[in-house]
Amino acid sequence: MKLFYHIGRYLILIGAILQKPEKASIYRHQIIVEMDHLGIQSLGIVAIVSVFMGAVVTIQTAFNTDHPLLPAYAIGFATRQAIILEFSPTVISLILAGKVGSRIASEIGTMRVTEQIDALEIMGVNAAGYLILPKIIASMIINPVLVIISMFLGILGGWVASAATGVVPLSNFVYGILFEFSQFDIYYAIIKTITFAFIIASVSGYFGYYTKGGALEVGHSSTKAVVFSSIYIILFNLILTQILLA
Repeated sequence: MKLFYHIGRYLILIGAILQKPEKASIYRHQIIVEMDHLGIQSLGIVAIVSVFMGAVVTIQTAFNTDHPLLPAYAIGFATRQAIILEFSPTVISLILAGKVGSRIASEIGTMRVTEQIDALEIMGVNAAGYLILPKIIASMIINPVLVIISMFLGILGGWVASAATGVVPLSNFVYGILFEFSQFDIYYAIIKTITFAFIIASVSGYFGYYTKGGALEVGHSSTKAVVFSSIYIILFNLILTQILLA
């Protein structure tokens, strides 16, 4: 029954978040600020993880497909598909769930326990919409940009690894990257990323918004936000893969 309680309360919160803003200009400014806080400031870790992820995928694929019947370009093809379809949209979203989700939950949770949210509501402000909606919109805009950058850097990391280790000739690796490329793969990854961005921002906002107690409970809310966001990302990854690729 507790599960249904949280689902119902989450849906009620989403309804409050999606109400018409009191002043659109304030929301526009806040969205830009949140894009910087939630997206641009995460670019460093996204870049580092993507480059090394692409390099590792390339090397592991090369050592596990060492068969005379497999063409050499298959390594580049497998690296591209793994990065675009799964690693960049899913793994990067899981990393953002940890970095961004904990930030959102702790920020809103701190405002709740210090009664700042109560003050907003007394003034007639839709606190849920004002605090959470800009974060959701900003995440849904900036996260696909981060994932596209991750795709490029991941493939670049694979290229560097192939050049540095010689596991596959560069010409064959580049041919595999270009072999039978489909734009739908990019669309598929972006659709997943936008869905995951909504999950991260809304679930983290939910746990932060309903925090009760003090500093210790804020920490618990941050932990729950990361855990449940990651679980829902994995769950919806399966669902979206079945719907879009089946």
